[in-house]
Amino acid sequence: MPASWEVRGERVHLTARVITVRTDTVSMPGDEVAERDYVVHPGSVAVVALDEDDRVLLLRQYRHPVRKLLWELPAGIRDVKGEPPVECAARELAEESGYRAKTWHTLLDTFTSPGMSDERIRVFLARDLEAIPEEEMAFERRHEEVDMPVVWVPLLEAVHKTLSGMIHNGPAVAGILAAYAALPDGFTTLRPADAEEA
Repeated sequence: MPASWEVRGERVHLTARVITVRTDTVSMPGDEVAERDYVVHPGSVAVVALDEDDRVLLLRQYRHPVRKLLWELPAGIRDVKGEPPVECAARELAEESGYRAKTWHTLLDTFTSPGMSDERIRVFLARDLEAIPEEEMAFERRHEEVDMPVVWVPLLEAVHKTLSGMIHNGPAVAGILAAYAALPDGFTTLRPADAEEA
């Protein structure tokens, strides 16, 4: 439910390539004020790509803040102004996995950590996949994306890996479990790919 408490003051501590760190002084109930520190983020997308055998495409990517190689979905920052989220998702799927999809749905929307960041992630379901021919791939993988393995995991196995603690990435956990929950009705209750964000 939308709500906005009065912000009496704000301080920006850091502006970096992707994020801004700020403190807001916020009016609280009972005529009190409190400071709330948080990260301002442009938002992200992630893609649960399912093939015709209900296998999910997973990547293993190094994440420096946690010093781990994590199993993840293709994902990326919404860093192109005005780009519809589904187009960002299609671009990330192509760049990170070498696949494209004909059928797209909105699977879920989530805030990564709403107590400390305004980052919103839209997770899409992509189906009817095809490999992109090598001659059409113009993206050059750099940094963490170099030698990033792509594997196909049966959806039920991915659920078990999630529940057993082998998959830790938040959008991957949420996306895998949501796709599994939506599978029995053939994904007919999912929102369209261009569904409005609440």
